[in-house]
Amino acid sequence: MTEGNFVDYIKVFAASGKGGKGSVHLHREKYITKGGPDGGDGGRGGHVILKGDKNMWTLFHLKFKKHFKAEHGGAGSKNRSTGKDGDDIVVNVPLGTIVRDGETQEVLFEITENGEETVLCEGGMGGRGNWHFRSSTNQTPRYAQPGVDGIEGWYQLELKLLADVGLVGFPNAGKSTLLSVITSAKPKIADYEFTTLKPNLGIVEYRDFKSFVMADIPGIIEGAAEGKGLGHRFLRHIERNSSLLFLIPADSDNIQKEYDILLNELKKHNPELLDKDRLLAISKSDMLDEELKTALADEIPKDLPHIFISSLDQTGLTELKDQLWNMLNETIH
Repeated sequence: MTEGNFVDYIKVFAASGKGGKGSVHLHREKYITKGGPDGGDGGRGGHVILKGDKNMWTLFHLKFKKHFKAEHGGAGSKNRSTGKDGDDIVVNVPLGTIVRDGETQEVLFEITENGEETVLCEGGMGGRGNWHFRSSTNQTPRYAQPGVDGIEGWYQLELKLLADVGLVGFPNAGKSTLLSVITSAKPKIADYEFTTLKPNLGIVEYRDFKSFVMADIPGIIEGAAEGKGLGHRFLRHIERNSSLLFLIPADSDNIQKEYDILLNELKKHNPELLDKDRLLAISKSDMLDEELKTALADEIPKDLPHIFISSLDQTGLTELKDQLWNMLNETIH
C-alpha cells in the first residue's frame, strides 16, 4: 500500500432517483367499455446509501468515482399496477466516516458500526395513479400525480480513524518502529522526519486472545494545530482514540518540554483531547542505565504515568501492553 493510497477527505456528488409518475388509465375489457379508473402508482426513486465496512480504512476507492446517481422509479400502469422502484446505490465507507453538507459544512451523520446503513439522498416518492382520485362526483378522473424529484448535491466525506490507542509524538520519535514491533502492521520506517505520511493501524495481540487497535499518527511539530507541517490534517484522527500514548525518545534534549509542546498542540486543536487517558513512553531506552532512568524519571510530572521501553531490544513492551489494556478498561486513570 503506497502513501498515496490513504485518502481521508473527499467530496462526492450524489443524486437519488425521481419517483415514477402515476398512471392515467380507465379500465377496459371486452364487455366493459366504460370501466372506472385503474391507473397504478409510480415506483419510488432509488436511494443513495452509505454503508459502514470494517474491512476498509481509507476513502481511496472514491478518489476516481465521485458521482453516484440512483435509478428513477418506474411509471405506474393499468390494473392498479405499481411501477418498479428504482435501484438503490450502496456506497461502502470505512468506520469513522463523517458526512457533511458540501455547502454549509453541517455534519449530517457519522458511520461508526459495521453494516450500518444510512440514507444520504432519499429517492423521490412515486406519483399516485388516477385510481386514488375517483369520487362520487368525479368517477373518471383523467389525471394523476407526477413523481417527486430526487435529491442531489455535493457531500464531504471525512475519515477519523477508529482506534483504541493513538500514538502521539514528534517526527522520528520511533512511533512506526514501535507499531511494527507490537502489532502486525508494516509501516514505512526510516531515520528521517515525516517518514509516516499517513496514519497506520495495527492490532495489538494481548493475553487470552484479546486485542486492541493502535494508530500511528504522523509526527506532530510545534504549530501543527495551525496547519504547520502536516498540521491538523492528521490531528483529527487522534480525536477518536480512547487513550493517548505519548512517545518521546530517551535522547531528547528536554522530555518535559517536548511533552508540554505536544500537549499544547492537542489542546489548541481540540481541548477535549486533554480529557483522554495518557501514558508517556520513553523510547530508545536501551541506551540508558538505571541511574539515567532514575534521573529522567525525576523530570517527568508525578501525575503522569510513564514507562521506559525499547523497540530495538523489545524491553518494557509487555508492561506497556499491560498498562494500555488497563487504561482502556478503566481500571486505572
